[in-house]
Amino acid sequence: MRKMVAGIATAALLTGCAAIGPAGTASPTSPATSASATPSAAASQQSLEAAYEQVITKVLPSIVQINTETGLGSGIVYDSAGHIITNAHVVGEATRMTVTLATGGAARDARLVKSFTAGDLAIIKVNDTKGLTPAKFGDSSKLHVGQVVLAMGNPLGLSGSVTNGIVSALGRTVSEPEEPGSPGATIANAIQTSAAINPGNSGGALVDLAGQVIGIPTLAALDPNLSGGAAPGIGFAIPSNTATDIAGQIVRYGKVTNTHRAALGIRGSTIIGGNGRPDGVGVVGVEKGSGAQKAGIRAGDVIVSIDGKDTNTMAELAEYLTTRKPGDQVKVEVRHPDGNTETIVATLGRLPGE
Repeated sequence: MRKMVAGIATAALLTGCAAIGPAGTASPTSPATSASATPSAAASQQSLEAAYEQVITKVLPSIVQINTETGLGSGIVYDSAGHIITNAHVVGEATRMTVTLATGGAARDARLVKSFTAGDLAIIKVNDTKGLTPAKFGDSSKLHVGQVVLAMGNPLGLSGSVTNGIVSALGRTVSEPEEPGSPGATIANAIQTSAAINPGNSGGALVDLAGQVIGIPTLAALDPNLSGGAAPGIGFAIPSNTATDIAGQIVRYGKVTNTHRAALGIRGSTIIGGNGRPDGVGVVGVEKGSGAQKAGIRAGDVIVSIDGKDTNTMAELAEYLTTRKPGDQVKVEVRHPDGNTETIVATLGRLPGE
C-alpha cells in the first residue's frame, strides 16, 4: 500500500437518527412492527454473510503474499502458467522474490518479468505452478458507486486478510509520491473505496460480490490534519481493465507496447519558489522527436500551466496528461530562463512502455 496526501478538505458530521412522527417527535416502534421486521433483517444479514463467505472461498486461493529483501505485499494469480499481477512498488528494485499462497503451503521462488512503473503495475512469475488458481477478472467499466466490494491481501503480513466496503467514487486521478527506487506513478480512472487498505494490501484484489477481481488496491490517502496519518475509509485501486491490459501485453511481448497514455516528452522535476512552495515543473531534458521538442520546449524552461491549468508540481502535470490522448494538441505556458513567459502549442505523443 502506498500513501498519497488527500487534497480534499473534509469534515465529519455526527448526527443522531430516529423516525420522526407527525408531531415532530421520535416515533416509537410498536412491538408488532419490531417483531415482524426482525426476521427479515436477520435473513438479509445471513444472506450478505453467505455472499461474503462464497466470495472469500472462491477468490482467496488466487491471492498470494510476495516477499522481497526489503518488504512484502500481495499479488493475484493471473494465469495457470504462473504469472502474477502485483504493484510495481511491491517489487521495487527486486528481480527475485518468494511467493506464498494465502491458503498456505511452502514459499515458492519467483522472478520479475517486467514492471510498468508509470502505472504502478508489475508481472512476476513463479517457477512452481502446482495448485495455482487463476483469478477471474471482471469488467471495471461496469462498476457503479455504492457497489459492495471486498479487499483481499496481506496487510501487515497477516496473510489472507479480508476487509469490506463500497465503491465510493470512480474516475479519480491520483499520484504516488516519489521514493528511492520508485519514481512514483500516476493512476488514471482509479477506483475509490471505503474498504480498508493497509501496508501489505498493495497488489492484492478488490473483488465484487460475484467473486470477480475489479481492482488492484494500491493507495491509501493521507490526512494532513492527522500529521500524515491515513485518512480512514479513503483508498484507491487500479481498475481491473487497466491491470489486465498491461498484464496481457507483458505476458505476450515481455514489455508494454501500448500504454494508451499521452506524453509531452519531457523529463522534469518540481521547482520550489522563493516562498518555499512548488512553483512549476522544471524541464531537465526533452525526449528526441517528442511533442515538446518539436514545439520548442527546452531544458531550463519551467512549465507553469497546460491548457490554462496550473502545473505547480510534476504530479499535477502528470495527472492532467492522463486526461488527454496521444495526438491531442495542448497549450503549454513556459517560463524561460530569462524570466519571459510564452504559450506554446504542442502535440502530445504516446507514453512509452518500459
